[in-house]
Amino acid sequence: MMKNKVKKFVALGLCLSMAISFTACVNQNPEEEKTEGKGSAAETLLEIKDKDEKAAVEEAKRKVAELGREPRIVATSPATADICNKLELDLVGVCKSNISSLPERYKDVKQVGMAMSPDTEILASLEPDWILSPVSLMADLKPKYEAIGSEWGFLNLRSVAGMYRSIQEMGEIFGREKQAQKLVDEFTAFYNEYSKKNEGKKKPKVMILMGLPGSYIIATENSYVGSLVEMAGGENVYAGTDQEFLTVNTEDMKTKEPDIILRAAHALPDTVIEMFNKDFKENDIWKHFDAVKNGRVYDLTYEYFGMSATFNYPKALEELQPILYPENEEDKKAAKEKSRKINSDAAKSNATELYEKEQEK
Repeated sequence: MMKNKVKKFVALGLCLSMAISFTACVNQNPEEEKTEGKGSAAETLLEIKDKDEKAAVEEAKRKVAELGREPRIVATSPATADICNKLELDLVGVCKSNISSLPERYKDVKQVGMAMSPDTEILASLEPDWILSPVSLMADLKPKYEAIGSEWGFLNLRSVAGMYRSIQEMGEIFGREKQAQKLVDEFTAFYNEYSKKNEGKKKPKVMILMGLPGSYIIATENSYVGSLVEMAGGENVYAGTDQEFLTVNTEDMKTKEPDIILRAAHALPDTVIEMFNKDFKENDIWKHFDAVKNGRVYDLTYEYFGMSATFNYPKALEELQPILYPENEEDKKAAKEKSRKINSDAAKSNATELYEKEQEK
């Protein structure tokens, strides 16, 4: 009986959110989110005005209350597991990660596989009431969750603001309002202070390359890494699209002439950094970029600049500060030294070997 009710709610979610369930955790107003890097007060940034979104939260809250017990929740990515941990939610299933560390709270919880490819048989065996994942994986995972028959939520982790909106609503849905408010208050205090940090300074033009094994794409301001750069005061040379990522050739990149080039890894940082190093060395066009000539190409810490927003965002912004706004030669030197260390650590991470071993099991 409960499964039928759950499926009914999913159908309602599909109707309300244009094929996205758990509307509360997916940004329905992207224009609001684009103000994140423009000095908006945190209270305004986190305000949710969409009536359908609010109604979806109330419906989800009612469904959880109808269980008459704590919901059985699975978190399929390190980022969603961290949020659940901060909200003091117990899990019946959690992802496996060879690179990111998972909260101690979930050390004895059943692992359901890697974030990008959770094991559906294990998921089904856990009989979850809710499966929580980042919205960036929705296209791949939604059909699998539908087949299981569980209720599911895709959290908007494309920006820090999106993460905290999700936290607010998860707190309400799962009865963790107090824990959620504490987290939101911490963000509000941080953001209202941080947003003044680079006011009045000339914005550097930034191009962000998101590396994949064998290729790379452009990260726009709608991606998590792009939102961090915008929040830090950088001007994305590929701003103005509604896409998270773009496939662009190097000739078009050259026309943008960025002041700074940032390199991040979607996954397998050792393979990605090897690819970046080889391409920047052998592809002749890179030497014509002003950013390359001026030594302003930087690798970013994998744990801080991934696909999903995490509570490491203050560390990410701290890393960006001397890159975007060096105050002296020492700042420039420190930023380059940090980048070299990131490059070296990524190359030695053995992430690809660990991933391949996991796939063989």
